[in-house]
Amino acid sequence: MRAAVVNAPGSGFSVENVDLADPLPHEIVVQVRASGLCHSDLSIAEHGLGFRMPALLGHEVAGDIVEIGADVTSVKVGDRVVVCMVAGCGICRECRAARPYRCQRTTSLEREPSDAPRISRRGEALTQFMGVGGFAQHVLVHENLAIPLPEEVSYDVACLLGCGVVTGAGAAINTAGIRPGDTVAVIGCGGVGLNTIQGAVLAGASRVIAVDLQPGKLELAKKFGATDVVDAGQCDAVEAVKELTGGGVDFSFEVIGLQPTAEQAVRMLSVGGTALLIGVQKPGSRLDLDLFGEIVLPQRRIVGVAMGSTNPHRDIPMFADLYLQGRFNLADLVSERITLDEIDRGYELLAGGAVARAVVTNF
Repeated sequence: MRAAVVNAPGSGFSVENVDLADPLPHEIVVQVRASGLCHSDLSIAEHGLGFRMPALLGHEVAGDIVEIGADVTSVKVGDRVVVCMVAGCGICRECRAARPYRCQRTTSLEREPSDAPRISRRGEALTQFMGVGGFAQHVLVHENLAIPLPEEVSYDVACLLGCGVVTGAGAAINTAGIRPGDTVAVIGCGGVGLNTIQGAVLAGASRVIAVDLQPGKLELAKKFGATDVVDAGQCDAVEAVKELTGGGVDFSFEVIGLQPTAEQAVRMLSVGGTALLIGVQKPGSRLDLDLFGEIVLPQRRIVGVAMGSTNPHRDIPMFADLYLQGRFNLADLVSERITLDEIDRGYELLAGGAVARAVVTNF
């Protein structure tokens, strides 16, 4: 099959022919109809971040099941599915508590070293990012990663349910537990940030402040429910948020993955507020905060967020249903549809702020 491979950090995406193994008893093969471009993949493509190369990235996938292993019972050939990398083993303590995003046995869903690799190129194993590897014509995954998709939801918007939607909206609804009347600031209005905004709106936040450097993204944030916008290139974002709210927000979300904006997220909180860090930070990153004056005395919390604390088999059908009811915006997230050969261009568009999410729809 054709796949976009990263051969070394910084080398870009190279579309090549690779080999897909036959499914083992609990594995399925999904023909990829749409695959979203997420900044997490770009970070690995550019910096490696400890992942072995060559690698097949991509983890926001929607498509059709075309083959199943002998013991698969949860899905069948012909099912339309979203593939989500939050795949719990189902039997550890965290999974039994409906917290698969904290699964302690994710390696149990991988192949044994003695098994043939799922994806290879001329006999060389490729790293399958997060057990998905979605920048390809097909993915071979454990059945636990597949969530049924309603017929009425198109593949191009559905693929975003697998990461961007559950990460952003899930952080607001699941991790933060926003309640009606709470005030919120979201730093970074890309695909995940826009979903954080609409998740906060859905949860009943009375004020949702979007913070970004790019006016185009701030305009888009209004479309997703932001009540106020702050152009961080034109003012002190912390002071602007405090002025808008009379002292600070109950919840702030950092969706960029930079030390300065993570520190801003803490400093724009009210007394007792919580800063939620969603953006992927580089290994070794540190925060420079006055622990007494900025954390202890104002009783603030800092919370790390992984995949929006999502239970995908609960949350993905819920967001799909809300979309079909007209209560959750998926259509405006997809602003560019590209071919597999155009992934590098798609990421250039994302970096420039021209699009919220680019999606590969032609393989």
